[in-house]
Amino acid sequence: MGMEKEVLKIEHIHKKFDDLTVLEDVSLTVHEGEIIVIVGPSGCGKSTFLRCLNGLEEINEGHIYIDEEPVNPAGKNITKIRERIGMVFQSYDLFPHKTILENVCLAPVKVQKRKKDEVKEEALKLLERVGLSAKVNSFPRQLSGGQKQRVAIVRALIMHPEVLLFDEVTAALDPEMVREVLDVMLDLAKQKRTMLIVTHEMAFARAVADRVIFLDGGHIVEDADPKQFFDSPKTDRAKKFLSTFEFEEK
Repeated sequence: MGMEKEVLKIEHIHKKFDDLTVLEDVSLTVHEGEIIVIVGPSGCGKSTFLRCLNGLEEINEGHIYIDEEPVNPAGKNITKIRERIGMVFQSYDLFPHKTILENVCLAPVKVQKRKKDEVKEEALKLLERVGLSAKVNSFPRQLSGGQKQRVAIVRALIMHPEVLLFDEVTAALDPEMVREVLDVMLDLAKQKRTMLIVTHEMAFARAVADRVIFLDGGHIVEDADPKQFFDSPKTDRAKKFLSTFEFEEK
């Protein structure tokens, strides 16, 4: 990988909830166009880590920078920062009384003050790309989980974020819908989008990641390329974690 510019710098962050330390001294640098997949046992701090990155959670110590600007939930510019670090959650959080098109167009028009026509045109293109042209005038309740999740991805994309965070976006989906969402993410990976992805889908992680971060007990235990991580993990903790997954050769 060439010397791509550093988009996200995470320096020695600590995060506690009361007496429980969730992240301890976590540092990571993310370069433009890099796809980092974060894996680890449940409750190891993966989701909290993502939420800290775009200021949804406050960190207790350390620093997070996007293009050298600090991410600070208390800062005046946090809304602007959040536009640059898009996040897609496990729960799609679509507005039930708005159509799919309205859901997608809302933030760029309201928050970014972009022109309605322009936004609508882009929204239609993006929805077409994820195979949802036929659903633009439907309401969320008329869509499957997989379709709603694809809408949520489009809603993040239309804000033109520099970094995209995906938090277990397929965890709540039926198995047959997982594929359609992962395909959209694979497509984004091909476009060299900067992404941090928390997932339990190991075959997908292996296919899409430039780097795999193994988080356990609030620490980064391994940081390796996917081949090395999946074929010859360095630590016993990673070996044990990986042994709980069945790998089908795709």
